[in-house]
Amino acid sequence: MKKIISSISLIFLCIALQAQEVAKETPKIWTKKGNISLLFNQSAFNKEWLGGGTSNVAGNFGLNYDFNYKKGNVVWDNKFIMAYGLSKIKGQPVAAKTDDRLELNSLWGKKADGNWYYSAFFNFKTQMDIGLDKSDIKISHFFSPAYFQFGPGMLWKKNDNLSVNIAPATGKLIFVHDHFTANSSSFGVKQGETSRFEFGTSISAYFKFNVMTNVSIENRLNLYSNYLDSPQNVDIDYQMNLVMKINKYLTANIAIQAIYDDNAIQGTQVREVFGLAANYGF
Repeated sequence: MKKIISSISLIFLCIALQAQEVAKETPKIWTKKGNISLLFNQSAFNKEWLGGGTSNVAGNFGLNYDFNYKKGNVVWDNKFIMAYGLSKIKGQPVAAKTDDRLELNSLWGKKADGNWYYSAFFNFKTQMDIGLDKSDIKISHFFSPAYFQFGPGMLWKKNDNLSVNIAPATGKLIFVHDHFTANSSSFGVKQGETSRFEFGTSISAYFKFNVMTNVSIENRLNLYSNYLDSPQNVDIDYQMNLVMKINKYLTANIAIQAIYDDNAIQGTQVREVFGLAANYGF
């Protein structure tokens, strides 16, 4: 399994490097865009404050990098996302994670008719750091879990800000370390095993629009139904990012993510982050 994972990682690293080299030679075919953001939150209370509250400080780092190809009837969109955040509450010895994501999306399409394309996609998601529950018990870490999705389909793309991809023959792989499945199942992987294969339908949608001048909302929605086990239980991953631009380097950001995956937990996971961000585009 490690050889397979290493091979996949090497292939996509080579593709990314080749894409960058081609981009330098053919700037009209390749477009590259990246953004680094640092988001800060802080609250402070002195001992005479009667309203209640605990002083805290939090920070989030985010990296988004797009490298997209378009020539003739072929489009190939690639997006790399990395995010990490910590929050430190006064009186607590350890900082808590507020965000931890590592994700790669790749979507290839060849025009069929109008706004429709024959497509193939690849998605990889994991985290970088250890995850703890409320009792400080380790429940996840890097590559545990790790998700791979891939499959052919049809892409409807009106423009760079509005698209929907439908892949009715999608393979999905879930990997976890064996110490998470030693005594019970974890993230849908059965006890004593380290991986799980699923086959189903994947639908992904992207929509970005401007509410007003310098205020934009970016929406991402991913749906997945597993034909092999409870297809009626659709996995949902919705992400919304509201950006209010102050100037070239400063923005106010609101990020919301809602996840439903009954293999991970019988409930909806919700994450929300708000704060002032320093941005650098490249």
